[in-house]
Amino acid sequence: MTDITNPQASIILRLFGPRLNRFLSLVLMLVIWQGVVMLFSPNLLPPPTAVFTRLLEALQHGNMLFHFAETLRRVGITFSLSLIFGSAAGLLMGHYRRIDEWFDGLLTLLLNVPALVTIILCFMWFGLNEKSALLAVIINKLPNVTVTLREGARAIDTKLLDVARVYHLSPIRTFLKVYLPQLAPYLLAAARSGLALVWKIVLVVELIGCSSGVGFQLSSYFQLFDVTAILAYTLAFVAIVYAIESLILRPIERYVSRWRQC
Repeated sequence: MTDITNPQASIILRLFGPRLNRFLSLVLMLVIWQGVVMLFSPNLLPPPTAVFTRLLEALQHGNMLFHFAETLRRVGITFSLSLIFGSAAGLLMGHYRRIDEWFDGLLTLLLNVPALVTIILCFMWFGLNEKSALLAVIINKLPNVTVTLREGARAIDTKLLDVARVYHLSPIRTFLKVYLPQLAPYLLAAARSGLALVWKIVLVVELIGCSSGVGFQLSSYFQLFDVTAILAYTLAFVAIVYAIESLILRPIERYVSRWRQC
């Protein structure tokens, strides 16, 4: 007799297996966290229950939502501008050797300048204001996007573009059906790494020279040595970034990579 439950179990495992694994990994992290708390003083590492309680209190009675909105606004602006201008620069350098020769030295310099140095210089040159903060984050992230997209442009299979010209495809159709699918993995890599990097730099910028945002709050709680509040803000912001990754970036990645599953 044929076991008809195996196909159903396979489908369920394929649909819910990755989500279950992620959930179990988070549960394991909480268990390890609670175990480590038993070895250290609660003042140095508060238990998960205390952190989540503080998080709920801050959401209900504090100004956490305001500071999160400020940080997310800065992350959105700098992430978008870095991705747009970095992609354009990377594609130009990848397709035109002369442009790459001219700007490769500058790109290497920007990649190796510490983020903290760029942030401090921007605040010293342009003042402690919003524009300086955003400019510092963009300067730090833009080179990484440029390098990734430059490699993507170099990896484009020109033979496929020749086939598109032979079949007289329009430039728009060639771009959407031939060029962009080859570039998509590099765009996604730049976006995913960019999101992880930008919000970290934004927090440093807010800590040094802003009067609002999650970084500013972390600086205040650091001065009070309030570890519970610091962990509460950190967990909340990581949860937001994780939600963006799960609800936006991963579905986009699955969509543009669906041809590989055919």
